Amino acid sequence: MEESTAESTAANADTLKVELKKLLIEILSNGGGEIEEEIEDRGESDGSSGVLKAIDEAIRLLNLLREVESKKPESDIPSSSSSQSPKVEVPKEFKCILSNAIMIDPVTIASGNTYEKSYITELLKHAPKCPKTNEVLSHSLCTPNHLLDELITKWCTDNGYDRPKPPHEVVTELSRDGIESLLKRISSPSSDEDQNEAAKEIRCQTNKFPSVRNRFVALHPGAITTLIRPLSNFITKPELRENIITALFNISIVMENKEAIAQTDNVVGELRFSLSCGTMESRRNSASTFLSLLAIDSNKEIIGSKLMLIGLGSLIGEGETVTSLVAGSVVYQLCQDLKYREMATSAGVVPALMGKIEAGSYAAEFLIVLALLTTYERGVKEMEKRPEFIKHLFSILRKRSCLMSCENAVLIVINMWNLGRVAIVNEEENKHATFAMLRKEESSVSLATNADMQIWFYSGS
Repeated sequence: MEESTAESTAANADTLKVELKKLLIEILSNGGGEIEEEIEDRGESDGSSGVLKAIDEAIRLLNLLREVESKKPESDIPSSSSSQSPKVEVPKEFKCILSNAIMIDPVTIASGNTYEKSYITELLKHAPKCPKTNEVLSHSLCTPNHLLDELITKWCTDNGYDRPKPPHEVVTELSRDGIESLLKRISSPSSDEDQNEAAKEIRCQTNKFPSVRNRFVALHPGAITTLIRPLSNFITKPELRENIITALFNISIVMENKEAIAQTDNVVGELRFSLSCGTMESRRNSASTFLSLLAIDSNKEIIGSKLMLIGLGSLIGEGETVTSLVAGSVVYQLCQDLKYREMATSAGVVPALMGKIEAGSYAAEFLIVLALLTTYERGVKEMEKRPEFIKHLFSILRKRSCLMSCENAVLIVINMWNLGRVAIVNEEENKHATFAMLRKEESSVSLATNADMQIWFYSGS
């Protein structure tokens, strides 16, 4: 019964819309000349002006339509605040669960989930928890999700969807001449403030517009050199350094730019320096740029050095979680090449990793990097300087609360055994039967079947 009533209401609304539309077209196109005849047919030939009567009739129909529309279910009434076609449905992945609307400025928080910036920043002021998982966050940093932003932009373009602009942040894409003008203001500024404003605008342009990132290196031969020139001054103001380094990171996202950036004079040196200098965002984005450039394998020879690894070790130890993870990822990528592993163990990376693992946040990810570095004698010796860490490592194996943490802890213990730390491993086995238990739980720890582990299960253990 309710369904038939709803259908009848919808039909009445459609009929009234047709009549109203026809009447309005006639009023506007004929000035009322033909209206009089139609109104007379309706029995309203009282000598009054036909146009006025037509307008009255239009008002009557409009009032009826409003009355009918008010009886329709809310879901059937298109929102007047949106010009979108009802046939275009925004994918749920593009909507923020807080606003239930398409994301304008998507940012990722420490839990790895993405939200609309204005909503999540306000929420985190009052409750440092992830709205989706309810986990307590290790920090309240929000990182722009460039990839999702570009996917949303492309979807909106392909589907003719008018994506709203961030409030008070309407940015217009600059032409080639506009970008070159900003570079001139950076290289020959009228003031420190003007230089920083130009760098800030380049940062914004390379963040918001893929086309600006794509063409930046090809803009003119010295574009990257001009951009980083102010960094050669060791007393560069922190905000200026942050804007330039972040712009460089944005540009490095484009695959075609990676090799050119790495080969530009002074870029690698300035990035190494910025790992330890400036704001934490400058330091994080320096590491992020290195990580981006390492997507080209040949860049390892240009980038890799002990000075860089020292900076990354400091950043792992001093940074908040996201920054430490980025720095750790750079070490991991670089140390896929054997010659950098021993270099990293002498650069202070191992103690920094142990500190993060003991802190417990993202321990599994840091254990992956440590597993690479403990293939060398010095890496294991660094661990032996902190006996409490080795105890913590064994406790991870006993608790087995995280599969990935446990598997990488196993790899580290294998490395210890292979480098002659048999007594330490045997002591743990005799005291807690840790490895015998792992062997029985092959479904829990896939590495328990590794041939290297068989040495632990000696007779009498």
